Formats: sequence, structure tokens, C-alpha cells
Amino acid sequence: MKTLGTASAAPGELDTGRLQVGQTRDGSEFGLPVAVINGAEDGPTLYVQAVSDGDELNGLGVVQRAVPQIAPEELSGTVLVVGIVNYHAFQVAEHRNPIDDTKMNRAYPGNESGTSSERIAAATFEAATRADYILDLHQGSTSKMINEVRVRCGRRHRMHDECLELAKVFGCGNVLDQKGPDGQLARAAPDEGIPTIDPELGGCIGWDEESIEYGVEGVFNVLRYYGFLDGDVSLDPQTRAKGFDRYGSPNGGIVRFEKELGEKVHAGDVLFEVTDPFGRLKAEVTADGSGIFWRSRRLPQVATGEYVCSVGTDIDEF
Repeated sequence: MKTLGTASAAPGELDTGRLQVGQTRDGSEFGLPVAVINGAEDGPTLYVQAVSDGDELNGLGVVQRAVPQIAPEELSGTVLVVGIVNYHAFQVAEHRNPIDDTKMNRAYPGNESGTSSERIAAATFEAATRADYILDLHQGSTSKMINEVRVRCGRRHRMHDECLELAKVFGCGNVLDQKGPDGQLARAAPDEGIPTIDPELGGCIGWDEESIEYGVEGVFNVLRYYGFLDGDVSLDPQTRAKGFDRYGSPNGGIVRFEKELGEKVHAGDVLFEVTDPFGRLKAEVTADGSGIFWRSRRLPQVATGEYVCSVGTDIDEF
């Protein structure tokens, strides 16, 4: 029998339930939606979570589509799923947990006696660290962004090669291999010896079907490659960035982009222009170096110094 919260599945079964993590402001209990898929045969354990940031819904789209397709009778091992991590932020469609104004993916490994976010992080970290592999499904918030996978443990970490392999297996085509901030699940779990990646499935308001399909395919790539399911996986070359150049606007006005997401960029290329409301040019911003146009703001209006776009730098293939 495999359990997660109130979900309990015998070999060859799937069950759903709730992982209790506290009470809401009216004193009622609340729990995170969870699923346990217990394979008919013994094998490794995969942990998958989504919506650690409350407005990042593509991961939930992946869970919603992938879980019904995983047949327990064909599975070797166990898949543990937390469908919605940031419960409070999800309810109000906000990025941060409104109870403590915290970005959930800065709270790991958590504290079971701490703030709301720390308690949720502690409960999900305990579940995650039962696993042999971890997928923490994200997206680029509501910005526009390419589909990519992040390896966040740092290139000198003892688990780096295993995390990088997991990223290649997931197979979005693009990888950011850069040490992440403290408190990320993809930073904390490798310290426990568990390969962990942070797939960033595009960026949108609501969810995007193309990015969700990348995520579903990535989950099944992992299941097949690591022996949960029968089948072969072709490890295609991935484009890797090891850093970012971020660009803000030198003036207030309206942004007009000169590059498309995923397009190659060379030093001196115009990334975007800023005009006044009547189309008169106020500023032209060029790339500092070569890379890939990785991410951009969604709204065209900007204030002086406001974020506009990012270019992935130090590019190679692996």
C-alpha cells in the first residue's frame, strides 16, 4: 500500500485524496489535492507537483492530462502527485501566497511549525523526498517565455549530472543550467540526493495547450526512460543557457519587439524599441552579447527601468 495524505493505493491501483496542511481563516481544515498511482510491479518513485506559484497553471494542465493516462497495471513503481501546492494563491489567481505574502518556491525545505508557506513547503518536501526523481512543474508566470527546463542545483553540485540528465530526458529542447535562489525545491531536493528539475512550461495567462503538451510528453519521457513504463526514449540534443541578460526600458512608453521567442540574438541586434503613444521613437535597446531571446513581458506599456525581456546567454548544446 502506498499513501500520500488521505490517498491510499494498493498495487495496481490509483487513488486521490487530500494532504492536510492547516486551516483557512474561518477555521476550517484544508488540504492539497493529491494522487497516488501504485504500479502493479515494484520500481522507483516519481514525485510530481504543480502550482507552487498560484498563477502558473500549465503544470496543473499537465497533471490533469497525464494522470488519467498512467495505467497502474502497466506501471513499475509509484507516482506521487500534488496537483496544487500553493492552495491560497490558487484560490485568488495570484502568484504569491496571500496569507504570508510569500513566493512558495522560496520556502523549501519548509518548517512544519512556521508560516503558511513554510508549512505547505514542509509537507510537500516530506512527500517529495520519498521519491527517486522529482518534477516541479512551473511556467514563466504570466510573461511570454520559451518552453524550457531548469537545473537549479549549480554546476558544482554532486547531483548536477543526474539533474542535467533528467532535464535532457524531459526534453523541452531548452535548458537553463544556472544555480537557483535559496528555497527552491530544485535547489533543496538535490541536497537530499534526489535528481530534481524545474520545467518552465512557457508563460501565459491561464494555460497554453502547446506548453501543456510539452509537459505531458516530458512526464512520459521520464516514466519510460527510468523504467516506470515500457518504451524507448530518444535523447535529442538540448540547447543550454548558463545565464541571463535582463533588459529594462530606458524610457516610459510603448514597447515594440524586434525579436521572437527562441530567436538567436547577436551583440548589437535590436531587441526592442520604445515609442510614445503616437509611434515616435524614444529609445532603441540592443543586445549586449549573443544568445537566445528567452522571455519577454506581455504588456506593451512600460515605465522607466521596468523589465522588458531576457536573453539566455553562454549557449551550448549537450
